[in-house]
Parts: sequence; C-alpha cells; structure tokens
Amino acid sequence: MRTRMLRAALAALASAFVSLQVGAHEIVGNRFFPATIATDDPGINDELSFPTVSIFKNGDSPSFPIPSVKQLDISGEYSKRITEAFAISVASTWTHLYSGPFGLGASGFQNLETLLKHRVYRNPEHEFVVSVGLGIEWGGSGAQDIGAERFTTYTPTLFFGKGFGDLPETMNWARPFAITGVIGYAIPGTSSTTIFNPDTGDVDIDFHPRVLNWGGTLQYSMPYLKQSVIDLQLPDFINHLIPIVEASFQTPVANTFTSGTVTTGTINPGVLWVGSYFQVGVEAVIPINRQTGTGVGVIAQLHLYLDDIDPRGIGKPIFGPAVQPAQPFPGS
Repeated sequence: MRTRMLRAALAALASAFVSLQVGAHEIVGNRFFPATIATDDPGINDELSFPTVSIFKNGDSPSFPIPSVKQLDISGEYSKRITEAFAISVASTWTHLYSGPFGLGASGFQNLETLLKHRVYRNPEHEFVVSVGLGIEWGGSGAQDIGAERFTTYTPTLFFGKGFGDLPETMNWARPFAITGVIGYAIPGTSSTTIFNPDTGDVDIDFHPRVLNWGGTLQYSMPYLKQSVIDLQLPDFINHLIPIVEASFQTPVANTFTSGTVTTGTINPGVLWVGSYFQVGVEAVIPINRQTGTGVGVIAQLHLYLDDIDPRGIGKPIFGPAVQPAQPFPGS
C-alpha cells in the first residue's frame, strides 16, 4: 500500500515538474512566434542564424564619392539562454561595398553586436508576450573602411508579440494573424567626434545623434491556420509557410546637428518556411526613401532551432532544467 502511494506521489511530482517546463521557442498559448529577419522578435531561445545574406543599393557610402553603392552583407548571430527567460546573443556582419561591373571596393566586418534580452510577461490566453533588452554595438571592433563607428552605442529596447487567436469564431479568417514590434533608443557613448583635416588645417565636429529604432511585423501563420483554426487539406509545403511583412525604421531624435532628422528604413515583404529544427526565409528589401537606398534588394536567412536540435545539450539553459522541445512540426 505504501509502495503504491509512494509511486503515485512520485508520478504526480514528475508530472508537476514537466508542466512547469516551458516549450522551446517563443510559443505563447497556441501561437508560435518565428524568428524574424529585419527586426528582432520577442523570443528567448537557443538559436543560430547563419548565414543571413543581403544585397541592396545603399543610400550613403563612407568609402566612395558617388552617392550610392551596392552593399553585400553576410552575417551570423548566436543566442544562448542563461535562464529560461534570459538570453545573450552575439552577432557579426561582414560587409562588401562595391560599384561598377567588377565589384571592386571596400570590405570588412561591422562592429560586433551583443544583446541581453529578458522576457518579462507572457499571456497564453491572449497570445501576448513582452521582453526587454539592452543592445550594445562595440565601437572600434569593426573596419572603418566600411563605415564602422569608433564609439560604442547602447540601445535599451522593448519587444512585444501579439497573436489574434483570441478573436471570436466569426473572425476565424483573421485568427492566424499576428504582429510583433520593437522600439529601441540608441545612445552613443560619446556625443561627438572632432575631425582634423591636415591638408587644410580645418577642424570639423561630427555630432552623434540619438536614434529611435522602431519597427515590427505583420504575419499570417499557415501552421496556426491548420492546427488551431481549420485544416483546409492544403499541400504540406503550404502548411509550413508564414507570409510576412517586416518594417524597420531609424529616426534621429536628439543631437542631430550634423545628421538631420530624416527617417530611414525599409519595408520587407517575404515568406518564412518553418520546420521542426530550422526555418528558412527570404524577403525583398524596399527602401522607404533615397536616403535609405535605391532599387529593391533581397535578404535570405537560414535559422537553426538549437533548443529543439539538442534540448539537453547545446540548447539547454545554463541555469535551470532543459525545456521540453516544442516543435511546430514533429518529424520535419
């Protein structure tokens, strides 16, 4: 009798322990928030984005006298959870600036970037999540030839995500929609740089503006449509897609004596394909004005879910138990 009671108690304890574990990725209720490309999502995960490749015609070149050059970026980002709700990520970007048919120009790494991010609120019933973070761009760690700044910039940031699965059944068509948003305030470590021209003897002052970084996404989840609304018997490939439109903007708001206050940014329509262990995405890069760039570029990314690939190894938080894999498509 006592043995049976002990076994029952242990089973209940194990069940309670499992129920406290939170699934990998940012899954809030029935909503899976995918990793996004142009703006950061609110998720706290173990993940690797590599490679992310983009090519576009920029609107400002530090290395060429001509007004616009082509820019190729190849970047990678690794994010590691310290606890279930707190992660640190490190990102690096190699840039090649060039013009003309031969692709000759300047190349080098941008400044190293790190991000500390903590999830502060999650509401499964309303598919709502909020995280806060501090981004740091380490001045002097990149190449000046491609425009890497010599000063460090600190960006406190708010991230949020909201799914519309709580809409009434009369609006089933809209329930797969979700939005995410990001608002950050970039603060340079120094307010200005003094530039001396030895040829003319002139001294110029370059003021470093404080910049509001803001943007978000609108996404329609075909996985959510199938699993939580209605199965339309669509091809399996379609059921893995998340059509998405991203927007990323930068607005100088203080210390703008030499920078001006013109908002720059891009609109990025595209699509993500989501599997159980990875996702791939491709988006167009459409500049909002001439100061941002000219023409339409493209960006593509391979993103690995380390917390699903190896939940008890590389995908396990440093402190705390392993999270249960929460694959959108088991076996994919």
